Amino acid sequence: MSQPTHENVFQEWQGNEALAEQMIPLVGRLYRQNNVVATMFGRSLIKQSVIRILKDHRFVRKIEGTELSVADTYPIVKAMSELNLGSAHVDVGKLAVLFKHQGGGDVEAFLRRELHDIVDAYQPGSSTGEPQDVVLYGFGRIGRLLARVMIEKAGGGNLLRLRAIVVRGRGDVAKDLQKRASLLRRDSVHGPFEGSIDVDTEARTLIVNGNVIQMIYADSPGDIDYTDYGINHAVVVDNTGIWRDEDGLGQHLECPGASRAILTAPGKGNIKNIVYGINHDDIQADDRILSAASCTTNAIVPVLKVINDRYRVRTGHVETVHAYTNDQNLIDNYHKGDRRGRSAALNMVLTETGAAKAVAKALPELEGKLTGNAIRVPTPNVSMAILNLTLENDTDAQSLNDYLREMSIHSAYQKQIDYVDSAEVVSSDFVGNRKAGIVDAKATIASDHHAVVYLWYDNEFGYSCQVIRLLQEMSHVNFLKLPHEDKLT
Repeated sequence: MSQPTHENVFQEWQGNEALAEQMIPLVGRLYRQNNVVATMFGRSLIKQSVIRILKDHRFVRKIEGTELSVADTYPIVKAMSELNLGSAHVDVGKLAVLFKHQGGGDVEAFLRRELHDIVDAYQPGSSTGEPQDVVLYGFGRIGRLLARVMIEKAGGGNLLRLRAIVVRGRGDVAKDLQKRASLLRRDSVHGPFEGSIDVDTEARTLIVNGNVIQMIYADSPGDIDYTDYGINHAVVVDNTGIWRDEDGLGQHLECPGASRAILTAPGKGNIKNIVYGINHDDIQADDRILSAASCTTNAIVPVLKVINDRYRVRTGHVETVHAYTNDQNLIDNYHKGDRRGRSAALNMVLTETGAAKAVAKALPELEGKLTGNAIRVPTPNVSMAILNLTLENDTDAQSLNDYLREMSIHSAYQKQIDYVDSAEVVSSDFVGNRKAGIVDAKATIASDHHAVVYLWYDNEFGYSCQVIRLLQEMSHVNFLKLPHEDKLT
């Protein structure tokens, strides 16, 4: 067999670029007009660049072991755009692989069969539900990332509308608005915001990619009447961490125009701690205050769930290696917490974590079986959890990795569990990862009844995506997911 020449390889690359360029407007139109979210093995193709689309195709080879080219997926997307589809999340990567495995043929006939639930189901003006007003109470690290994600997802059938952001009064409103806009526009960890931001000082609004967001200045929830701004039945996302119990968070519900509240931290007392993908079915219609738990709890619970389902966890220890956070001191100074007064930028800081105990709130079957500790380290973002587990059923590293890889691709936990198999990855490679946790397969240790699993997680962005998923669940913004997994396994 002759070796490929430089010219042939480059021509193939250019051809794939051209197909990806043609795919972008088709994907955008499916989203805006039909409420169809096109994905590539769980990775959204909405508003992505040509290079990102090509990289996502190469990603398939790493996790699925199947070569997938944009030449395989473009005909799928083009045919989808001509089928008058109803609302759904459609994984075009999985469809393309399935189409190849079935030997190809008539693309339209294949799609009519695999997407029969939504073919010819679109009705002009139809919607997947009622728009949901959302208010961010606080605009720190998590608040700004939540804003980015909601703005990115605005349009189509997402229905979450970021209507307002509440911050404390700072005196000079005009200057404060400019600073808030600047913090949203530029981020030292996550990079520049993709879009435009305009400031309307007189109206006290930020106009972000066409979304008008009211800035409300208040020192407490009791100072706010959301209906004054045309906001009704809003979900208030409290990302300040000031209140964690029902009495404190209940202040939000007393505000006219607010109906429910989400806490972006572990809740205390009887507040349900929800790890989306695991125990979101516990949400009842009359639940008015919910917690999205912690970033670490969201990272470890999905993987603990699937491991426990197959191997049964007897006991375990969770060691968290966590990026420093804003509650630590930059230089040595007084801090009410043990050790946290020492410089975050210069030290590894051993501290406590409630993540191991919090697991039981989402997975009651693991109550009392786990211990935990944490080490804060001098990095600004991306953390790691090390699960050291004793199992009832024996395994080995290859079998355990194969199982976790399968769960990351073909299970209900695809949005929560990611998988990487590289000896060269480091923490910065996972900045911006949207999954709750990422299994590092090369680090897995397992033999007999003992296993050690290493999980990376973007403790800012990955967690924020989990909060958005919880928001969507509370707002009944649910999509059918196609193709059905039983066709793929």
